[in-house]
This record gives sequence, C-alpha cells and structure tokens, in this order.
Amino acid sequence: MTYPITANPVCQLAAFALLVCLLPGNAAAEHARCIACHGTDGMGYGNFSIPIIAGIPAVHIEEALYAYKDGARQCQNAPLMCQTVSAISDEEIAEVADYFGAQKRVASEQSYDVDKAAQGKLVHERLCDGCHVPTDDPDVADALGIPLHGQRRWYLRYALDSYLDGSRENLLPAMEYKLSLLQDGDIEALTHYYASF
Repeated sequence: MTYPITANPVCQLAAFALLVCLLPGNAAAEHARCIACHGTDGMGYGNFSIPIIAGIPAVHIEEALYAYKDGARQCQNAPLMCQTVSAISDEEIAEVADYFGAQKRVASEQSYDVDKAAQGKLVHERLCDGCHVPTDDPDVADALGIPLHGQRRWYLRYALDSYLDGSRENLLPAMEYKLSLLQDGDIEALTHYYASF
C-alpha cells in the first residue's frame, strides 16, 4: 500500500526540514535537495544507508555526482539520488561539492567489532592505504580515492559489492585490480575498520 506524502509521518518530517532549509536567509537553502538526506553537515544522521559525505574533497564529490548523472553509478537502493542528481546543473554540482567538502567529518558512533577492525586495518594497509586516507590527512585532497575512515559499514559493503558485481563502474584500473585481490572476509573486516573512526 502506498501513502500520500501528507499521510506518512517520515515524509512530513522531511518536508518540514526541507521547508526550513528554504527559509530566506538560510545559507544552506541552495543545497536543500542534498541536505534532505545527507544533513546540513554531510553526516546523514538517522539513516544507515546514506553515505557520510562530510570532508570528502570537492573533486571526489563532483566525480561521484557526475558518475550518478552519467549512469556509471546506479541507484538500485536509492533511486532518489539519481533523480536528484539528474536535476542539478554543473554549477550546482560544483557548489554542492565545495559545501560538503568543507564540512568536518566527525565520529559516526557506529558499532564495530574490535577484532574485525584489527583485521581490517591489515587489509587496508595491504590494499587501500595508497589511495584512501582519513579526512584529516594533509594530503587528502590529492589522494586518488575518497576518505573511507568513519564511513558507515552498511554503505561501504553496498559500495564494494556494487563494484564487484559491476553495478558501479570502477573509475580507476588500480581499484579494479585491488578489488580482485580481496579474500573471503576482507570486506567485512574493512567495514569494521573504517567504522572504528
């Protein structure tokens, strides 16, 4: 059964939040479509399937948005993302990327298994640390990959599985190669390691 937006309490709350963002004088109003899911700070509180985008360098946010817009990334679990991106201009993409890239990533306070996180650290050092550095690393803007430290476990698993099953295009041959080296249990361990930040 489907419900009209006005009958769904979650939609009512989201609509109210969107209206607040659109009030005159709100600096974030131009990013209201993105804020509705990712929050004003890019941490996307309250929804484990929304990726944390705070502190990702603007160039990487732009790459991701264009990948959604061009179809290199599919929106299997979140069709709203593709609908939203298809409606924004190149100028808006740059503005959104700058806005969320300037937000500070804070601890997401998600649960993780300490032993799996320790295993994940070893996998990260073996396969990932050449491209993926924390958001507070002085070289984060020049890193080939986005910061994964502090990202949600569920979203990381979804993203890595999407690369492996081909529903998300690998933008770099190095990433495709590194993914081919993953062993049983590595993805689970990595998700716990990144969640530990």
